Amino acid sequence: MKSFLSVLMLMGLATGVARAQGNYEIQVYGSDTEPPRSTMVELHSNFTADGQRRFIDGVDPTYRAEHETVEITQGINRWAEVGFYFFTSEQSGTGIQWVGDHIRPRVRVPESWHWPVGASLSMEFGYQRAFFDRDTWTWEIRPIVDKQLGRWYLAVNPALERTLHGPDVNLGLDFAPAAKVSYDFSKVVAGGLEYYADYGSIRDIASLHDQQQQFFPSIDLNVSPKWELNFGVGIGPTAATDHWIIKGIVGRHFSWGHQHL
Repeated sequence: MKSFLSVLMLMGLATGVARAQGNYEIQVYGSDTEPPRSTMVELHSNFTADGQRRFIDGVDPTYRAEHETVEITQGINRWAEVGFYFFTSEQSGTGIQWVGDHIRPRVRVPESWHWPVGASLSMEFGYQRAFFDRDTWTWEIRPIVDKQLGRWYLAVNPALERTLHGPDVNLGLDFAPAAKVSYDFSKVVAGGLEYYADYGSIRDIASLHDQQQQFFPSIDLNVSPKWELNFGVGIGPTAATDHWIIKGIVGRHFSWGHQHL
């Protein structure tokens, strides 16, 4: 297991402008993986209330776009899972469109290692149509570190992205970190702040004007171990960022065999 994690990290480290903003699956990952013999089905709903209003290099504007993403995650064993994404977009003038699909295997550090923090690593590969992103084939490596400190929860996802086919293929690795801090106001309600960014190529970090940065005040509702409920409103302060996004995540765990949640 240790050697497997080392190989994945080396793959990520061996490989001028922030890339196009996704707005499909807006989430800061925690380190836990889906248990074996169980499946997580999530619906990510994101509405861009104020975003890009014109075509740029043939890419569809984001203004008033409704993005619906179905994510299905299957537990493999106690430290591994695989996720699948199906992206769609609905907008006046274009109707409902299929955007693309991604697959995401993930492994985590087992509890038996007794690390002081939770840690996992995901690798996401996928295709998206050029009408929505000129970089049609992409790859992402996402280290995930989190920690529960009493009522406080902290998570950091310093993701690295790579274009495999498209105009940005020569830019190398792109740094797109995400982070979350939240506080449990009760056993049911947790509120906090999520942060998402794209700083551009690690060889040439973009200027602040060209960086994508978003802040999402958010709420998590812990109504049941079987359900995941997250809602937030995103504010984009930089010129390269969509300025207002409303997001919601509704997820449901399904157990098979003797595994129960």
